[in-house]
Amino acid sequence: MTRYVMQRILGMLAVMFTVVTIVFIIVRVAPGDPAAVMLGPDATAADIAGLRARLGLDQSLPTQYVLFLGQLLRGDLGQSIFLNMPVLSALAERAEPTFFLTLFSILIASAIALPVGILSAYKRGSLFDQVATTFAMFAASIPSFWLGLILIQVFAVRYGWMPASGYGGPDASFLERLRHLVLPALALGIVSSALITRFTRASMLDVLNDDYVRTARSKGMGEWGVVMKHAFKNALIPVLTVVGLTAALLISGAVVTETVFSLPGIGNLVVSAVLRRDYPVIQGALLVIAALYVLINFLIDMLYLAIDPRVRY
Repeated sequence: MTRYVMQRILGMLAVMFTVVTIVFIIVRVAPGDPAAVMLGPDATAADIAGLRARLGLDQSLPTQYVLFLGQLLRGDLGQSIFLNMPVLSALAERAEPTFFLTLFSILIASAIALPVGILSAYKRGSLFDQVATTFAMFAASIPSFWLGLILIQVFAVRYGWMPASGYGGPDASFLERLRHLVLPALALGIVSSALITRFTRASMLDVLNDDYVRTARSKGMGEWGVVMKHAFKNALIPVLTVVGLTAALLISGAVVTETVFSLPGIGNLVVSAVLRRDYPVIQGALLVIAALYVLINFLIDMLYLAIDPRVRY
C-alpha cells in the first residue's frame, strides 16, 4: 500500500511540474510582447520597459524559469496588473462561488445518475432502461449555457421563484447566496449526470452476471442486498473515477456558466483577465485549476484503497 501511495504522489508531482513548465512556455512564446499587450496601444516605451522589468521579462528564459519556480515554491503567483493585488488573494476572493457551484453540481449529478444508472442496468432492455438511455444521450448533447438560459427564463423570469443572476449583495446571508446557485448548479448537474449515468449502467452490467452475484442470489439474499452490496460495490471504482473526473472538469469548465449567471467566481475572473490581458491572473488561475484537478484525482486514487482490497495488496 505504501508503494501505491508513493507512486501516486510522485506521479502527481511529475504532472504538476509538467503543467508549470507548459504554462511558463505558453506565456513566454505567445505572439507579441506581454507587457505591451497588457498596457495597451497608448503605453510609452518607458512604461513597457518598466513593466517588463517588474515582471522579470527582461531577463533570459532560464533565469525567468528559475525565478518562476522560486516564486511558486514560496506560494507567490504574482501580482495582478489590473486588480493591483496578489493573484492568490484575487483567486481566494472568488473561490467560494466556484467551490459551492461545483459541489452542488456534482451532488445533483450524482443524485440523478447513480439511481438511474443502477436501475437501468438492473432492468436492462425495459422501458425504463430505454427512457434513461435516451435522457442520458439528450442531456449529454445540451450545452450547459443554453440550459442555464432556459432555466433563467422559466424559473426566474416567468415564475420568479429563483434569482436570475448574481451572488447576493455584500450583506446577503449564506443561505441567500446558496439560493443564487440553485439554477447554475442544476444546469451543470443535469448535463454532467449524462456521463455518470452511462458509466454507472455499463459498470453495473459488467458485474450483474458474475459468479459471485449468482451465488449471493442462490443463498437467498434479497435483491436489494445483491444489487447494492455485491454488484454496486464491485462496480464502484469506474463510477467513482468518472465522478471525480466530472468534479475536476466542473471546476475548470464553469467559466461559461458563471458568465451566464454573473457569478463572481474563478471562471468569471479568468474571462475578465483574458479580456484585459492580465497574464499573471491567467497564469495563476491555470496553475491553481491544474493543481485542484491533480489533487482530486489523487484523492480518488486514495479512495480505491478503501473500496477495493485488491488495490491495498
